[in-house]
Amino acid sequence: MSQPSDSSEPGRSSQPSRRVEIEYCTQCRWLPRAAWLGQELLTTFETELTELALKPGSGGVFVVRVDDEVVWDRREQGFPEPTAVKRLVRDRVAPGRSLGHSDR
Repeated sequence: MSQPSDSSEPGRSSQPSRRVEIEYCTQCRWLPRAAWLGQELLTTFETELTELALKPGSGGVFVVRVDDEVVWDRREQGFPEPTAVKRLVRDRVAPGRSLGHSDR
């Protein structure tokens, strides 16, 4: 059984854990969309994120969470544009950081 990691482990930074979870509907076949969005987030926040999880769900779910806080829910907001999700994630994991052309 693995133990939760802490910042005292060799090779781990002292920055807080930043976990993104994308829950997607398997019935709707939204895995490719979730994986693509996850790749975009990992590429943009490669030093800020400590984990990205893809969580299979059902019933039309497509929800993005940062540290268990819902930042995007398809049922309320429709499908996200990657730049919108990047801004929301940035505001939680790297406030004040420029996203370049995505901030325009």
